[in-house]
Amino acid sequence: MNLRALTRGDAAVAGAAVLLFIASFLPYWTVDCGNSRYCPPSQNAWSTDLFPILPSIYLLGIAAAVLILVQRFQGAAAANRQVLGLRLDQWGIALSVAALWTSVWALGGGTSSSVVSHGFGAWLGFIALLALAGAAAAGPLVPALKAPLAADRPAAVPGQYGYPGQPGQPGAPGQPGQYGYPAQGQDPAFGGQGGYGYPGAGQPQPGQPVQAAQPHDAGAPAPQPVPAAQQAPAPAADFQPFWFAVPAPRQLAPKDNPAGAPVGEVVPGTWYLAVEQRGAALVAQLPDGSQGVLADTTGIQRG
Repeated sequence: MNLRALTRGDAAVAGAAVLLFIASFLPYWTVDCGNSRYCPPSQNAWSTDLFPILPSIYLLGIAAAVLILVQRFQGAAAANRQVLGLRLDQWGIALSVAALWTSVWALGGGTSSSVVSHGFGAWLGFIALLALAGAAAAGPLVPALKAPLAADRPAAVPGQYGYPGQPGQPGAPGQPGQYGYPAQGQDPAFGGQGGYGYPGAGQPQPGQPVQAAQPHDAGAPAPQPVPAAQQAPAPAADFQPFWFAVPAPRQLAPKDNPAGAPVGEVVPGTWYLAVEQRGAALVAQLPDGSQGVLADTTGIQRG
């Protein structure tokens, strides 16, 4: 369960369900007795005299919200799970629309007595169902509702590695000589000292044996420089964990079986920790501690 995967649309669905539950305890029918001594009390949706108002409007709307949120909590692992041909969130959208439809007809019907009218609970329930059905149907389509609910960066913890923006840590912007940034006044393209991925001047290349100095033979021709096109690419620097964000939702594959079913999902607005690099792919760690392989790393933003 990844709570950071919740969107604004999911929050609207949950809020509408809470409002609908509260409305079920408010008067559904109100009676204006005037100067009469005997006046029957107002009734809410839980009264047996109003059956089936409670299950067909209020409980049906709450069940629709629960199905939508359960599907979201399960994440990408349940993206293809279906019940009778529909996913849980699709069932939730259908039930919310059905509850709203029933509420509209219930508001238009009822007794013809002039002293009995629909109470505040009936109108509040209709408004809650209108918001619930709208958020459920428009959540996957409207960008404002698709935005993540929690988009804050993780707090920097002293002594931990890789937190973006922390002075002296990898990825700190504008820090000369740090990982990912060349030293001041040096050009990493020419192997300047302090540049990332390149050793300092006069130091051996990683993976090459250290050779003893050989006396220079004055009669031997001087070695010719090898063209840049024929030089072997410089070895990459050792991988350092870093934080990153994605521009669009992407699924994570299992670490041991990249071709297997997705084990998680990364969403925009949340920072994730890259703990390993496998070619062009990254091994990302989710907030709950689970890890997966992110194959599509195009357009990611490093912290």
